[in-house]
Amino acid sequence: MTRGRRAWEEAEERSLAPWAARSARSAGRAHPEPPHELRTEFQRDRDRVLHSRPFRRLEYKTQVFVNGTADHYRTRLTHTMEMAAVGRTIARCLGANEDLVEAIALAHDVGHSPFGHSGEQALNELMRDWGGFDHNLQSCRALELLELQYPDFPGLNLTWEVRAGLRKHLAATPGTQLDGRPIGPRPMLEAQIADLADDITYHAHDVDDALEAGLITEADLQELEIWLEADARARRRGAGAPDDRRRRMAVRNLLDLQVEDVIRTSAGLLERHAPASPTDVMNAPVRLVDYSDAMRAWLAPLHAFLFQRVYFHPTVAGANAEAVRMMRRLFMHYLDHPETMGRKARARIEAEGLWRTVCDYVAGMTDRYALEEYHRFGLGAAPAAGGDSA
Repeated sequence: MTRGRRAWEEAEERSLAPWAARSARSAGRAHPEPPHELRTEFQRDRDRVLHSRPFRRLEYKTQVFVNGTADHYRTRLTHTMEMAAVGRTIARCLGANEDLVEAIALAHDVGHSPFGHSGEQALNELMRDWGGFDHNLQSCRALELLELQYPDFPGLNLTWEVRAGLRKHLAATPGTQLDGRPIGPRPMLEAQIADLADDITYHAHDVDDALEAGLITEADLQELEIWLEADARARRRGAGAPDDRRRRMAVRNLLDLQVEDVIRTSAGLLERHAPASPTDVMNAPVRLVDYSDAMRAWLAPLHAFLFQRVYFHPTVAGANAEAVRMMRRLFMHYLDHPETMGRKARARIEAEGLWRTVCDYVAGMTDRYALEEYHRFGLGAAPAAGGDSA
């Protein structure tokens, strides 16, 4: 039996909670399109992001360690995929729309600069007098303006819900609207899920990569209550397992502890506030997807630990400084020699201005391509292994 779009829409009506977004009730696209025969609107958005070039470039963009320094360190792509998996689990348990969560998760980092947040900070400083740079808003630009796949409009023409979800950090700003519709004062439930899935994922995988890189040891983690609990679970389940396998189980438990807490806490909040629609979620007095106070108390020392012992580790900090230097010189080169940018970028200069066009061009680069361009123009040496975090 073939199941098409209408069958999936009917399944959403039957299975999703009242507070979940429904594909059939989407606010639509900026440029109207006929519905797809087989896929819902949010499934279609997910696939559009998945097949886009900005998404593919995430494979070669830094998460914590500069891409290419080792085979097993996370990249922006693997971080995004892990985040989407966590988001789907939470959405399923809370009766939210998994397809919408996944579409937002897959799209959330496509505007990130090369070299992680060091690169982002460098671009923000360079663009200080020209509107600044924020990777969240750059993701919107990448998917709504810069990616050209269709003959009738720029961008991917994603649904209002996905585009609003990518602007989740603006929801609390009074009066903020998208296509004449308010996106706040709180994000939709699916956007809240994606937001927290981002934090959950990097809390765990940055510990994993730092252990793999030798920046920290298991002994260093003993000061953290959440690690002690994660490790205790691993020891109970894998009694007698070799240390490396037990350690990997403990890292997975860092994920599980957070996911379980968020589901439990959010289920309680949803029951207490009983939103009857996505609009009720957006107007709720509190976030409805959140950690418990106890989990936040566990995570605060972990967050501080990661910044002190990983993100500002001398190995990483040195590479950050070199990446910033490289980013600045490459950016200034394109300002002085715009003819050396790609054809599509040059075509945007008149409409977008030189500074924003250069910013878009550099932000879209992978670590690898930025390094190639840096050397091609004889601007200096490559940064050492290292990077910065989510």
